[in-house]
Amino acid sequence: MKVLQVVEQGFRTLVEEQDDTILWLTRSMLGAGAQLSVLLSGHAACYAVQQRRQPKLTLGDWQQSQPAEVSRDLDALTTEGVPVYVVRDDLAERGLTNLAVRDGIEVIDRSALPGIYDAADQVWQW
Repeated sequence: MKVLQVVEQGFRTLVEEQDDTILWLTRSMLGAGAQLSVLLSGHAACYAVQQRRQPKLTLGDWQQSQPAEVSRDLDALTTEGVPVYVVRDDLAERGLTNLAVRDGIEVIDRSALPGIYDAADQVWQW
């Protein structure tokens, strides 16, 4: 079964968690033999150009000592052969078109979305 993971909500849980929940789930499912692809859209398009690790968060005496490292997670997915796409218009709307997109991430036009959706047996929207 081919599953397209559509990630729209960028930076959700990144401050308090060690990973983007959906990217972590995708890697876990990949290890179980799933056929996956990832579409970064909306605010998650920022992930495609992110270069730095999330800063550590300190609340009182507690510190998030292992902040999320989205760039590492995306690199791992693409290295493992997971197709990762980002929508060009979403980059443009956020003023990110002049930044380098991470290796292995394919920038697509919105007009390519029907083909990507059609290639999947299931689409999971996050």
